[in-house]
Amino acid sequence: MKPLRKSGLCSAGKYGVKMAPSFEQLLAASVSAHGHLCPGQVLGVRMSMLGLALLGYEAPLDETNIKKVVVVVEIDRCATDAVSVTTGVKLGRRSLQFRDYGLMAATFVNLPDGRAFRVAAREDCRDKAAEMLPQIKDPHQREIQAYQLMPASDLFIAEAVTVDLKPEDLPGYHAGKVVCEKCGTMIRHRREVKKNRRTLCRVCAGRAYFKHIKPVVGIDALNPVESPGSKPPEG
Repeated sequence: MKPLRKSGLCSAGKYGVKMAPSFEQLLAASVSAHGHLCPGQVLGVRMSMLGLALLGYEAPLDETNIKKVVVVVEIDRCATDAVSVTTGVKLGRRSLQFRDYGLMAATFVNLPDGRAFRVAAREDCRDKAAEMLPQIKDPHQREIQAYQLMPASDLFIAEAVTVDLKPEDLPGYHAGKVVCEKCGTMIRHRREVKKNRRTLCRVCAGRAYFKHIKPVVGIDALNPVESPGSKPPEG
């Protein structure tokens, strides 16, 4: 395995030497962003640290390396927030991608060379937590504590994989935009659909995740942001 590439997002250590945040610091940051401490937070932080280490990076990714890594998460639960905070990848940067598989797993892709590793939580880690800390009767608290102490091999299964990321799925991708021939909406990132010789957005092509009811009117009265041309409040 290659030596870890030092992260620039590190706290200052003794004598001014910058050191990577500890697991405890990363967990605290994740809990602060997520809102509470839970087993999924612990798993997400450790999963992220392991995934980046397999690629040769430390957590969190610094400004140089953040553009080199894409993480694909497979579940929309607590661990996903931990993955984002610990690695630094974000949905808005297109470096965090979601595949709704319902699996406690994430794949870490190194864009420069295509190396990728999938890290998945072991299904027997709860049983191992019970064996490790039988004195803690509350399963929730027991897992929080045990997952911080267990060896990585007791928590995760890691494997080298290949990931087919299309150009339009990559961070920084820019391409021509097209207009939906039915509703006029601008379609980005090659997400258009060809149907009956027409270029349509996925909503107009019948692939929406919602059903139309009716337009909402009068939204200006509810808008909390004052428009430049609006009158100042009286009084």
